[in-house]
Amino acid sequence: MLTEIEMLSMNRAGWNEVAEQFYEGTFADLKYGSYGPHESELHLLGDVASRRVLEVGCGSGHTLEYLANRGAEELWGIDISSKQLETARTVTAKFQIPIYFLESPMEEMRGIPSNHFDLAISIFALGWTVNLNKTVSNIYKSLKPGGVFVFTWEHPVYSLLNFEDGKLYFRLPYASEQVEKHDSWRSVPIVMTYRRMSTFINALISSGFVLDRVIEETRIPENDISSPEQWYSAEKARMMPPSFTIKCHKPNK
Repeated sequence: MLTEIEMLSMNRAGWNEVAEQFYEGTFADLKYGSYGPHESELHLLGDVASRRVLEVGCGSGHTLEYLANRGAEELWGIDISSKQLETARTVTAKFQIPIYFLESPMEEMRGIPSNHFDLAISIFALGWTVNLNKTVSNIYKSLKPGGVFVFTWEHPVYSLLNFEDGKLYFRLPYASEQVEKHDSWRSVPIVMTYRRMSTFINALISSGFVLDRVIEETRIPENDISSPEQWYSAEKARMMPPSFTIKCHKPNK
């Protein structure tokens, strides 16, 4: 059984190796997952102008770029991958607002100030944590009272759907939460943890968050002809939303 330190070390090395595969490019709207709705439809973040925002798992920095273009006052990005952060610094270098980057596991979040942020966001990153309760607690502490946390991750049921011999099937029972080591994820070894929806929700509640919205929706283009053999495909998305999004907040006390 791998320790948390061993899992983090493996994932850091893996992400540094494949970082260039995740250079998303500038986008005009924030998309909540493959086949998911957009921020322009959901309005989960509200007006980000003059707000301090933390992105957990900032990757290549394009979400931070999106937030800066909408008037954020101060931005912080944390990521485990030094290669990803190199790109993020380049992407956001044109902005005059304070933008800070920290290379740290989200389970530690060293150097992140407490009670500081109006908004925290994590787009397809939170599920990489090797200790969900610790990470969610860190995010809670970083927010001001009344601060909002919005994140999206792959839907736990979708994660179990495989396609073989013309049929979709479940590769594991839904209840079987477990750590899964993949020896060749994008040609590198990494570790991921399969978790149920209730595990994410209960981690938020245990940390003190109040849930505002839980979203399980798809937006499938009519002309999508993607093969079900692909991990993200229209056929699979019609059976089960590929992602879910949660908005919650830290209550005023």
